[in-house]
Amino acid sequence: MSWSGLAKFVIGFTVGILLLVGAGAATGYYFLTKLTTPPAKPVFPEERPKAKPIAKGKNSTSKKLTSTSLLKPSSTASSEQLEPGAYKARVSWRQGLSLRSEPSTEASRVGGIPYNQRVIVLKESDDKKWQQIRVEEGTEEGWVKSGNLEKIDSQAEAEQTQ
Repeated sequence: MSWSGLAKFVIGFTVGILLLVGAGAATGYYFLTKLTTPPAKPVFPEERPKAKPIAKGKNSTSKKLTSTSLLKPSSTASSEQLEPGAYKARVSWRQGLSLRSEPSTEASRVGGIPYNQRVIVLKESDDKKWQQIRVEEGTEEGWVKSGNLEKIDSQAEAEQTQ
């Protein structure tokens, strides 16, 4: 075997090893970046842009709309529609709550409830560790851990809205 044949073999072997190492490093980098990228941030109702009321003119006598008047129900019928034993509450946990399909941490997550969101507590689990709730402005229902909701006093709420 000549020196040129040996040199070709060594160079070819080295290039082959470098290609394998480079391809392995590129594949590892690709999967590492895909696995460490955090998921998209959920958008809670209070983070969505609110529609601004249209002004009819500067001499308009229409009632000025505020954020509380936009969210306030037009009648008190909603408080009469509560099921027996149900009551209104507000999320007191600053990070918000996970809404689960069943009263268990292993149950699938069906949504999220942001901090200060109003809900209706429908019932409690037998062991009193979970509460079944419904979002006040929607139809979302699920289970949350007990102790993360603050009961809303309906008389104090009526005085605040007046």
